[in-house]
Amino acid sequence: MKFSENWLRTWVNPALPSDELAHVLTMAGLEVEALEGVAPAFENVVVAEVLEVAKHPDADRLNVCRVNVGEAQPLTIVCGAANVAVGVKVPCARIGAVLPPSSDNEKGFVIKQAKVRNVESFGMLCSEKELGLADESQGLWLLSSDAQVGKTLREYLELDDKLFTLKLTPNRSDCSGMVGIAREVAALTGSPLKPLEIQIQPVTLSEQLPVHVIDAQACPLYCGRLVRGVNAAAATPAWMLRRLERSGLRGISAVVDITNYVMLEMGQPLHAFDAAQLSGGITVRRARNCEELTLLNEQTVKLDEEVLVIADDARVRALAGIMGGQGSGVETAAREVFLESAFFHPDAIAGKARRFGLATDSSFRFERGVDFAATRQALERATQLLLEICGGSAGAISEVRGQLPAREPIMLRRSRVARVLGIALDNIQIAALLQRLQFEFASNDDDFSVMPPSFRFDLSIEADLIEELARLYGYDNIPAQAPQAVLTMLPYSELQRPLARIQQILVSRDYQEIVSYAFVEEQVERELCGNENPVALQNPIASNLSVMRSSLIGGLVGALRFNLNRKQARVRLFEAGACFAKVNDEYVQSQQLSGLAYGATLPEQWGAAVKSVDFYDVKADVEALFAPQLLRFVAATHPALHPGRSAQIYCGGQAVGWIGELHPRWQQQYDIAQPAVWFEVELGALTRAAVPRMGEIAKSLPVRRDLAVLVDEAVAAQTLLDAMQQVAAPYAQEIALFDVYRGKGLEQGKKSLAFRVLLQDTQKTLTDSEIETSIALLVDKLQQHGAQLRV
Repeated sequence: MKFSENWLRTWVNPALPSDELAHVLTMAGLEVEALEGVAPAFENVVVAEVLEVAKHPDADRLNVCRVNVGEAQPLTIVCGAANVAVGVKVPCARIGAVLPPSSDNEKGFVIKQAKVRNVESFGMLCSEKELGLADESQGLWLLSSDAQVGKTLREYLELDDKLFTLKLTPNRSDCSGMVGIAREVAALTGSPLKPLEIQIQPVTLSEQLPVHVIDAQACPLYCGRLVRGVNAAAATPAWMLRRLERSGLRGISAVVDITNYVMLEMGQPLHAFDAAQLSGGITVRRARNCEELTLLNEQTVKLDEEVLVIADDARVRALAGIMGGQGSGVETAAREVFLESAFFHPDAIAGKARRFGLATDSSFRFERGVDFAATRQALERATQLLLEICGGSAGAISEVRGQLPAREPIMLRRSRVARVLGIALDNIQIAALLQRLQFEFASNDDDFSVMPPSFRFDLSIEADLIEELARLYGYDNIPAQAPQAVLTMLPYSELQRPLARIQQILVSRDYQEIVSYAFVEEQVERELCGNENPVALQNPIASNLSVMRSSLIGGLVGALRFNLNRKQARVRLFEAGACFAKVNDEYVQSQQLSGLAYGATLPEQWGAAVKSVDFYDVKADVEALFAPQLLRFVAATHPALHPGRSAQIYCGGQAVGWIGELHPRWQQQYDIAQPAVWFEVELGALTRAAVPRMGEIAKSLPVRRDLAVLVDEAVAAQTLLDAMQQVAAPYAQEIALFDVYRGKGLEQGKKSLAFRVLLQDTQKTLTDSEIETSIALLVDKLQQHGAQLRV
């Protein structure tokens, strides 16, 4: 919203300079985006009248002029403009005047007495370009014939005016007109507000145009008035044109300028129809499918039943609340005008202008909501200006009124105000602030029942009123108080490991954390996760982010490719996040931790040979995450993994995740040159922890015995380890595999497994018989599984 400060001060004139007024508005929520002068700085330029024009004796293109600048003696000025003539009034820069920089003179210049081809010149007659008011100009700036000779140009044209540009938020549609801005300034500064005097125009025409509203929900209030005998070719007054131009609107014709002026003045868009072009009455209805309308900007749009239109008996005449159609506008030859002022519900207009690639002043206001209580007043104001400027006879107002938006009272509690704002406002202060806002209210002890006015659509709950009080009281006046609270230590469970500790373990093992979208491409879910029924989004932000992820692998692979494309040869990434699935028509959300390793095991160095990361390197990382819990890795297949180099991870007998190399097919598809190893585990299994228990320290050294057995190639070492763990072998503290041998000296299809057994008693040194008893139990269990003890 752009407006002239001088125009504002005709409504309310606070004793504040421009910059302080801008600060007050900004701090109250009406951000002043720009504050600029109407004209560049220049001085000693006055209104002058040309008395005589004679050809220069020594130059064909120059004239010697006698100019009246309001003094006793006229000035002689040499001028080369083609449009100089006797009787015209033009700006005259007197000797000593300082003109602003321009495209022809970047530094500006001072007017001095000069001799032009042997003729003394005592000033300069100016164009708009030379005064910095236009980029281009054709000759002198011809002023109005009623301009007062000798008056400074800045005073005559109000060039010391300032332009305010407000960056309105969507909730403050009440400030889209000068009435609302002036009302706001009066409330903020306490200055008196001069009300707009709207004169009810007498009805001198018996005719009325019939109005029918088919969709009363979209248009609860429609007012129209027929005016005959107007002179549409009348000139728009200079004061109105000046205010329009300084608000960013150009003058078009008197009738159009009047509707635009009332819109800027009251925030109520209007439209003027050429009544002679209308067929029958006015109908407000929904468009019919396949109807077309050519707009005033010559754009043809195809309509459907979602679009609200203004039509006559023959065809559609305008897009309601957006733009009129060709043939509906008022040309200078028109003699009959139908003025329209309506309240269209914001839901009926919102989004329709953007749908057709339009952005109009009317749609801007109707989408946010206009004051329905001022709809008829705006029509009276437009009629008043129309009759004053263009003449004519006005008929009675045709009004169709439906169910207007209800305004319900809001309860405001003084205790709640103090709690939210942190300041104690008494009842007198609250009442005074509400009165400055022009809110009607009734008080009952410390409670106020406030009726929001029709021009404030943004007020619906108590918090809205508290915000209004804070704005008027002044945010700068609310003291900054440090919060006071009693701090207590939160309970910490030793049965839970915090996520931060798990993340730190991975960081210490050279992984870097990423955060990716929970939305992925459907193809990724099908290929890498084998998920044929992913959770689809109803309104995805992009076509490649259309489903919810059931695994974190998609984001990790995408991040890996991003790094490989930027010449990163060694990448180790992890992510903790939510995954989503649909199980038995129910949506299930789980927390997962996933990691991906690619490239060399160690950073490039002289102390170790280059070795690519493999399954066992990442397996060690996973085991470090779960320590001291023991894991089992069981060979299994996963859609994303190499079928011979993948395993399912078990902890405490439950499957908690996957580990393995990326499938060669996906390596090729995603342009990954080397094998990448991926793991993913349930975060819940990682965060569970056992309570530490104190154990007795042994007084003697442990005893080690090695068991080497020969088994078939098909027998898994884990099977034998599980079997020995089940034996209640006394004194056995640890059983672990430390060697696997295949090759020379063994039969075809056989392999040798070597297990380390540590035995210890905390109270005494073990005897040979006690040791042999325990070892015998373990050997017997191994033999039950077909193992032969090697000697």
